[in-house]
Amino acid sequence: MNRFTEIFRAGSLVVSCQAYPPNPLSGSATMALMAAAAELGGAEGIRANGLADIAAIAATVAIPVIGIDKIGSEGVFITPDAETAMALFRAGATVVAMDGTQRERRNGRSFAEEIARIRDAGGGAIMADVDDVRAGAAAAEAGADAVATTLSGYTGDAHPMEPDLDLIAALVAEVDCPIVAEGRIRTAADLIAARQAGAWTVVMGTAVTNPFEHVAYLRSTLETVRT
Repeated sequence: MNRFTEIFRAGSLVVSCQAYPPNPLSGSATMALMAAAAELGGAEGIRANGLADIAAIAATVAIPVIGIDKIGSEGVFITPDAETAMALFRAGATVVAMDGTQRERRNGRSFAEEIARIRDAGGGAIMADVDDVRAGAAAAEAGADAVATTLSGYTGDAHPMEPDLDLIAALVAEVDCPIVAEGRIRTAADLIAARQAGAWTVVMGTAVTNPFEHVAYLRSTLETVRT
């Protein structure tokens, strides 16, 4: 059995609970409350960032937590190495998401080497955040339990505003592990489209738990309308 499918059923909804200054909602206690509200609404998992937030959320909800730790903001910074991943497991993460792109890592190790270290240390399920099909296939080959579209639109020159449904479908066709749709999923229609494209699990964040950014997006969208 695949570690990820043992945790999440097909068609599951994960809610990302993340906030950073100057967002007034930033803080572990607030994120735990946000996660609790999402759980009551039917979320089947939470994605969260940082040891403190993950520990607080894991102590509050009964659903699985996908943990990440953003180290810096450039290059490979989402859970960049095995040591960071293992700290997240110890903090309460059920699954750890890591940058699975083919960009050079700061420590010079490959993604496959990071996965091997995690397995040797007794770590749990790993989800690879990728930006294209090639990275997704390589991540699965390296031993990732799931592949997510999280970094589509963040590693190149193009910055799309819509979910990358084409990448979801391409990964489903090419990669032999569960595909997780994540990134710019804002509406119920987006959720349905991602699932129809073949996503095993769908992650929704800003539209649910981050009014600071989502209201700014809505306002900018509204301002494109001329009457």
